[in-house]
Order: sequence, then C-alpha cells, then structure tokens
Amino acid sequence: MQPVLSLVIPVLNEAARLPTLLAALQPLRARGVELIVADGGSVDCSRELAAPFVDRVLDAPRGRARQMNAGAVQARGEVLLFLHADTTLPPETDALVLRAVAAGAAWGRFDVRIAGRSGWLPIVAFCMNHRSRWTGIATGDQAMFVRRAAFDQLGGFPDQPLMEDIELCKRLLARRLPRACLRERVTTSGRRWDERGPLRTILLMWQLRWRYWRGASAQSIWEAYR
Repeated sequence: MQPVLSLVIPVLNEAARLPTLLAALQPLRARGVELIVADGGSVDCSRELAAPFVDRVLDAPRGRARQMNAGAVQARGEVLLFLHADTTLPPETDALVLRAVAAGAAWGRFDVRIAGRSGWLPIVAFCMNHRSRWTGIATGDQAMFVRRAAFDQLGGFPDQPLMEDIELCKRLLARRLPRACLRERVTTSGRRWDERGPLRTILLMWQLRWRYWRGASAQSIWEAYR
C-alpha cells in the first residue's frame, strides 16, 4: 500500500540514540507510516542498528540538508516529515499531521519541549514556540512536515550547511502556502545547551540568526557555530 506519510531521519553517528528513537516509531510504522534513515557516513553501527526497524537505510552525502533531500527523493509518501535523531514525536503524530494537511495546510511544525538539565530550557522552548507562531519560521527541532508537491516545487532544502530549515520556511512563506502550527509537542534533546551552557548558547544562536538575516553566508555561520 502506498504510504501517505514518510518520515525522513538524517543520521550521523547516532548509534547511542537510534534504538530508543526507532522503538518509539514502530507503532507509526505499523500504521503504514514509512520510515527512512538517510545516513551521512556514520563510522559507528548506526546503519546496522537502524536497518531492522525502518523501511529503508540510504547512504547520502554528508550534511543534514543533503541527507534529508536524499531521503525525500526515495520517500513514497504524499507528506514528508523530517525528524532529527535527537527528537521524539507524540504517539499520534500521523493523525495530527494528516488532519492538518486535510484541513488545507501545505506544511507545518509542532511545538517543542527541550529535555535537559538547565532550568532555562522551558523558557527557551516557550520562546521558540511563540517566535515560530508569530514569524512563520520553524526549526528542524520542531519536526517540520510538508506536502511532497510543495517540497518538490521548491527544490527541497537548500544545499547549505546550516539554516536550511529557516531558508525552506522563508521560501514556503514567500509562496503564501498555508501552514499549520500544531500545539502538540515534540521533545528534543537539550544537549547543546547543557554542553555549552544555556545563556552562551542562547546568545550564540541569536547572533547567528541576526547575521543570517543580515545576509551572511550559511558557510560562514556554520564555521562560527562550530
């Protein structure tokens, strides 16, 4: 049977996370959701761990945008959802996404919760959710989904090392395609905030977004982020 919804998961050395992530996705797969892992050259056992629990594991050029585009090419669903390996979905994700699409949305995203040690993380998530609702700009941590037809018309994610999610949103907004801001929450890892410190990370991300808005190249921003 042709799947209606395909999940594309870009992966690079995520062996520690994949068993938990993919186990949680099996009820969706049992309901006909297609699962695709796009591996960017992992040197751990990510590919081997993923293979029994997904419909397809792809070798893709390294880079999140390239990996997601490669997965989208192979996906058979009419709706594509792009899921980071450190993000978990609500159990009823398929029903939520397809209901939003049936109501007219061409694309959308979820609200987000950030799991981590810092007491700042609920505040960060609150700001992310409300900023996204006001501006229409979503991030990959929010499990973006898009109709295949719209994704293909835009040529997929731009081939850049960072801010590919923001750029895709800008192009979708420019086309005035209707969007859905789902209030149900995905849970994403707060590891970068815990590792770098929450205030330092918040300031860094705002600085990078400001530079991107002012026209800095994605490559220069990626180098600063690293």
